[in-house]
Amino acid sequence: MAFEYPEDLKYLDTHEYARVDEEESIVTVGITAFAIDQLGDIVFLELPDVGDSVEKGERFGNVESVKAVEELKSPVDGEVLERNDALIDAPEQIGDDPYGDGWLIKVKVESFDDLDDAMSAAEYKDQVEG
Repeated sequence: MAFEYPEDLKYLDTHEYARVDEEESIVTVGITAFAIDQLGDIVFLELPDVGDSVEKGERFGNVESVKAVEELKSPVDGEVLERNDALIDAPEQIGDDPYGDGWLIKVKVESFDDLDDAMSAAEYKDQVEG
């Protein structure tokens, strides 16, 4: 199966992605289509509350499928500005549009340096499909 890897995103080896809005100092975090496919049917999603702090490389929630429970890792340090409550109510919809409506949290960041070691779309694709 061919997956989409939007070029404007940064990718983690733990299958989260980061969409950077430098003007607003916001990073939108989600999980990749590849990860969603590997998990199978998603039945539960745990996300932090608005106002919570997240730390780069640390767990900020869980995604649970019929196959497994996986920790969600933050690509950046910052404060949660928004979370996708629609997905908490209907986690199975995460796969419908993982890079659009399927985002998980929006984080206000101090510095984008946290993403210096993130992968490009091509690097991530090589890792998961190579």
